[in-house]
Amino acid sequence: MYRYDEFDAAFVAQRAAQFREQVRRRLSGALTEDEFRPLRLMNGVYLQLHAYMLRVAIPYGTLDAEQMRMLAHVAEKYDRGYGHFTTRQNIQFNWPQLKDIPDILDDLAGVRMHAIQTSGNCIRNVTSDPLAGVAADEIEDPRPTAELIRQWSSLHPEFTFLGRKFKIAVTGAENDRAAVAVHDVGLRIVRGPDGEIGYRVLVGGGLGRTPMIAKTLREFLPRAHLLPYLEATLRVYNLLGRRDNKYKARIKILVHEMGIDAFRAAVEDEFARLDPEASAPDPAEVARIAAYFAPPAYPELPDACPALERARRAHPEFDAWVRRNVHPHKVPGHAAATISLKPIGGAPGDATAEQMRLMADVAERHSMGELRITHEQNVVLPHLRKDELFQVWRMLASQGLDAPNRGLVTDIIACPGLDYCALATARSIPVAQAISRRFADPALQERIGPLAIKISGCINACGHHHVGHIGILGLDKAGVESYQITLGGDPTDDAALGERTGPGFAFDQVPDVVETLVRRYLELRQPGETFLQTYRRLGMTPFKEALYAAA
Repeated sequence: MYRYDEFDAAFVAQRAAQFREQVRRRLSGALTEDEFRPLRLMNGVYLQLHAYMLRVAIPYGTLDAEQMRMLAHVAEKYDRGYGHFTTRQNIQFNWPQLKDIPDILDDLAGVRMHAIQTSGNCIRNVTSDPLAGVAADEIEDPRPTAELIRQWSSLHPEFTFLGRKFKIAVTGAENDRAAVAVHDVGLRIVRGPDGEIGYRVLVGGGLGRTPMIAKTLREFLPRAHLLPYLEATLRVYNLLGRRDNKYKARIKILVHEMGIDAFRAAVEDEFARLDPEASAPDPAEVARIAAYFAPPAYPELPDACPALERARRAHPEFDAWVRRNVHPHKVPGHAAATISLKPIGGAPGDATAEQMRLMADVAERHSMGELRITHEQNVVLPHLRKDELFQVWRMLASQGLDAPNRGLVTDIIACPGLDYCALATARSIPVAQAISRRFADPALQERIGPLAIKISGCINACGHHHVGHIGILGLDKAGVESYQITLGGDPTDDAALGERTGPGFAFDQVPDVVETLVRRYLELRQPGETFLQTYRRLGMTPFKEALYAAA
């Protein structure tokens, strides 16, 4: 894991001290809320529906046991005993008092954490593959690249006040687990014609009110040219992107209006002017950062594990968890595992202080002290021994963290919605809870197979509904909640936006709607086919017929 150097520590401490003074001025009345707004946003503080909200950065989703315990401390001391993990691999605290936020930031700084780049019109927290460094299908660990971008972007004078927020995701695996195609810039680590490692650069993806799948900007970019090429891309966007209308100020709109060929020409021209060789980062600095992500000292173990197989035979619930939540690992005798934050009837992504402390304990005892946050609002333990998986599962079960549902119908992504968010137009969490209860039967979940349901409470799409196999968007229609349904979305390698089924449905109809869609899929699927595969084979028509006949 990356460790702060002297610059990091000083930067975070200075920012926290600066914000303490800004909060003092706001509380004294010296600053109005309008004057305070741009200052708080630069420090991860939002004014939500009922209270201020603090969004804490977890760069590329990686944190250690000490940091997870600090999040538990913040939840317990300053909030209402829980936090909400987000689709940006961050965590939000929904109930802090403004007067306490400077103390929270000081506490976080003590464990190398902060809230910088979690809000505002800047380059946001860089996201990545939660299996980075351990995935069996990985070309290269993407975290050194993500950390390089974090350091380059944190105080970049040209890109601190962009026209709109800017999101970057990086993956180093053959299978995209970072949703790079729905980011402003997506980076895929690839091998070039001669086997050298570099990047495929995607640009112009994003969700929200104008969802778009990113287009290829460069098929292959040499590793050393990454930062100057990003600078050229951001500069073209900053110069040519719209600032007269915030709804049209994202880079995806610029790419769409210019066309990818014209945008590419502008970027390549700017890139050439930068002199990429001269402006490339110092190789020694790149090597220093990469060294922090060297693999831990894994014990030599046989890949076969008789003890694990015996435990699976003796405990069907454990076997279900292994089948669904455990991932292959590049090191023999090891595995990674997803901790589901989606218990039946729970609020997706929420974890109590007690659960956070337990996850920290499990990581410390069994995962070399490391955890990862996923953009599916779950947590990954990346460094587990196969012969300790049963112990891990039993520890997780003691706090209700053993749901064997990763990727299944109850592993629902949902934004906070109208229960918290000032921008929301409908509820998200109660919808997710009702669907989860409807499909609570583990046997039914297994029969259905992989099915990604994603729910947003407004068109800003923080729940990524556009790329759900079943997407649900809550809107206000003449003072009544109305939920639009989309089908066929996918954030992975064959990225696609969902297609709208037709008129929306009332709040209490949504579980029935989802059940109707699932029932139709089970009737139509071929052996071994997933929901998404069935939809892609047959298209919208049979699902739409079933849906509106039932309505």
